[in-house]
Amino acid sequence: MALRVTHCPVNLAGVGWTNVNALRRRGVDARLVVFNTQPFRPTQADWDLKRPRSGFLRQQAVTWPAFARLLPQTDIFHFYFGLTLIPKKLQFPILRATRRKSLFHFLGADIRDHPKERLTYGLKADARVVGSYAALRFIPFEAEVLPPGIDLTRYDPVPPVERERVRIVHAPSHLEKKGTQWVIDACKELPVDLEVVHGVLNEQALERYKQADIVVDQLLRDWHGVFSIEAMALGKPVVTSLDEDAVRQTEEAYGVKVPIVRATKDDLGEKLRPLVESFEERKRLGEAGRAYVERVHDIERMTDHLLDIYARL
Repeated sequence: MALRVTHCPVNLAGVGWTNVNALRRRGVDARLVVFNTQPFRPTQADWDLKRPRSGFLRQQAVTWPAFARLLPQTDIFHFYFGLTLIPKKLQFPILRATRRKSLFHFLGADIRDHPKERLTYGLKADARVVGSYAALRFIPFEAEVLPPGIDLTRYDPVPPVERERVRIVHAPSHLEKKGTQWVIDACKELPVDLEVVHGVLNEQALERYKQADIVVDQLLRDWHGVFSIEAMALGKPVVTSLDEDAVRQTEEAYGVKVPIVRATKDDLGEKLRPLVESFEERKRLGEAGRAYVERVHDIERMTDHLLDIYARL
């Protein structure tokens, strides 16, 4: 019988949907069940519970029947963003009693924005996964690093174009948390055209990424997001804030340089200017970025790692 895995209950940045589809290609009986689909990825779920946005009892009236239906169909529950289908104090005793395995897959804000003592619930699951080495310093337990994977067959590199005014694309999921105003201010001091992509479907956003000469991700966090991965897959040079120690750990783990220009809100203009002025440097970084995601973020490589984690549960 094929391994049966339920990924739930959110699909932030499409991570869950990408993982589920990759697992299916390997013969795993995998499904994605979400409380609610994301506005910009409305079709990415096998089962949208359409859980009410508020009202504890109303929410439980939806999630308990769903869990009861999923339990006999599932060997492993893969939970994202520190969330479970039913309250944690009941979720894990039931899983243990029925000999089901579980995994917490932390994505960033679910651990970064909370004190460590509030994260000890992670130990209730049989395994823990984070998306980057930068995330390890926020958790009070050991976890494996599983970088977000993308299906590279969906991303053909776009040949760079040499033009008079460089086009910069910035696509924040949250304007304030990603430092959008600092991006706008820095670009005002440079001979560039800035496009802020926000509030559109992922497919539409990707088409706009393809038109970029330079991509700026975020300026206030310790690591890049899926936006940077997609941009590098398209052959675009990326500028974002990165934790120096995490860069070193990533390079040591994967044997490849992280070809991202590190910048903060205080030096973004200074870091952008050489890229704006040099087509050859943009071209070099774009090629290096594509090679990097092929090595570190290819969903097939990540699926190998994920299946190994499952086998050890």
